[in-house]
Amino acid sequence: MKALVLSGGAGTRLRPLSHSMPKQLVPVANKPVLEHVLENVRDAGVTEIGVIVGAWADQIREVLSDGSRLGVRLTYLRQDRPRGLADCVRLARPFLGDDDFVMYLGDVMLPDGVARYADQFRRHRPAAQVLVHKVDDPRAFGIVELDPDGTVRRLVEKPRQPRGDLALVGVYFFTPAIHAGVDAITPSARGELEITDAVQWLVTSGAEVRASEYDGYWRDTGQVADLLACNRHLLDGQPRAVAGSVDGASELTGAVVVEPGARIVASRVEGPVVIGAGAVVEGCRIGPHTAIGPGCRLVDAEVADSIVLADASITAVRGLRGCLIGRSATVSLSPAAGSRLVVGDHSRIEFAA
Repeated sequence: MKALVLSGGAGTRLRPLSHSMPKQLVPVANKPVLEHVLENVRDAGVTEIGVIVGAWADQIREVLSDGSRLGVRLTYLRQDRPRGLADCVRLARPFLGDDDFVMYLGDVMLPDGVARYADQFRRHRPAAQVLVHKVDDPRAFGIVELDPDGTVRRLVEKPRQPRGDLALVGVYFFTPAIHAGVDAITPSARGELEITDAVQWLVTSGAEVRASEYDGYWRDTGQVADLLACNRHLLDGQPRAVAGSVDGASELTGAVVVEPGARIVASRVEGPVVIGAGAVVEGCRIGPHTAIGPGCRLVDAEVADSIVLADASITAVRGLRGCLIGRSATVSLSPAAGSRLVVGDHSRIEFAA
């Protein structure tokens, strides 16, 4: 089995952050979302992975290289502009050949993994197997309607009058039969080749299409609130580990990770928290549920329930909560005040004294 990981989206809901980096590289618990995805694919026993990339191809390649660091082999497949998920399958056909494959959206967090579902697919090998999860508002998702035996009867994109509450989570297992479905469909009203249409073509053609209900944690990381929720979930499960330096005037409580080269000086850190390699935290109160990226510098600051990306600086600002602060951003004291920030890369924010 191979894998196709989709990382070509523009990430408009994460602007301004996504103006200068791909949404799939935004870190959760100090690791890019895309790395979490690739590790899940690897742990499902798949190491030959095609990655669909768009305008951010160079940044993604710089971070992931050939994939050997993660124990996988990556092939980058360029899509000139978003044309739909089924178009990604069409584009990847030379890479996929006649192999079965898992298609995985590169901005979806499933920290409990997909190995069990991959094994189900290998054992039974339907033409397609989709992962679904119950949702409160089916009108906001692609919804799968099932027959009593668990086979898929119909797929409906954001139905106005839903007949079920099982939403597609963004992971699909396919045999080569899907290629015929991709070839048969035409662009939707929004001008894209929809994977739901290709799977529906299989259903209508009499192929076996099954759904497996995902019973773990699932989150689409397309919005700031979702990233922060994922960050909280992952940090809640981490063990305490202190590899950096902590001086005698500091207090660490709970599950705090201090990565190598990080320094904690005269600060109180309440876990779960992760402080990245080479970061400096001095005279601060941090946490819980905060991830501070590598190379950051925080002085006389108070931050909780936030994600601070690499090389950012926060000085003499307190009461920050629920923040997403971009790479190399500077947050400091000046004439205005606030308590929630979504700051793009290399921005500068000044708060009132």
